[in-house]
Amino acid sequence: MSHGFDVADPDGPLDPSGMRAQYRTAGLAEDDLAAGPYEQFARWFADAAASGLDEPNAMVVSTADAEGRPSSRTVLLKAFDGRGFVFFTNYGSRKGLEIASNPYVSMLFPWHPIARQIIVAGRAERIAPGETAAYFRSRPHGSQVGALASAQSTVVASRAEIDAAYARLAARYPEGTDVPVPTEWGGIRVVPESVEFWQGRENRLHDRLRYVRAGEGWRVERLCP
Repeated sequence: MSHGFDVADPDGPLDPSGMRAQYRTAGLAEDDLAAGPYEQFARWFADAAASGLDEPNAMVVSTADAEGRPSSRTVLLKAFDGRGFVFFTNYGSRKGLEIASNPYVSMLFPWHPIARQIIVAGRAERIAPGETAAYFRSRPHGSQVGALASAQSTVVASRAEIDAAYARLAARYPEGTDVPVPTEWGGIRVVPESVEFWQGRENRLHDRLRYVRAGEGWRVERLCP
């Protein structure tokens, strides 16, 4: 059956059906895992950073509205510890509003160059205002002004309108002055219910080991690739 175009035709669209890579990396065995998902995440996160991967803290965050309609976007991880994984956003953005109505979230770290993925699934909650303020103050001045200028995810007439809003606030709060923390901006902590570690293997027989919350601890299960 013809696809309607030739993958070799420089004037036609590329055919993704033949695009594939053979993974030849070492495997992931149960004995390789740390006692808990946070420790294992720390190991792999350090490996990703050491590999020279661009923005290893970039992750795809997926949310769903009250009717179950999903949406996804790339967000930067800004903290993790035994309480969960933290990112920051405008609470009035699409993801902020969806989390308010349906707190279940999935986070995917797509580390393709090292043939690894981590998938975190859990429940999202707002962090304390003091934690938000402390992080906000650590951001570059321009990013602080940008957060104040943007009503994230809302429809805007033009780029010029965004630039004008930024310029007005940059004049009001020049470099060296305190920018107020936006009232609808802050941190989200995802408290995981499961954390899957995916290691690419030959012939698509990948290793998938998942920590699943079990009472106060975790159990580990292996998934078919």
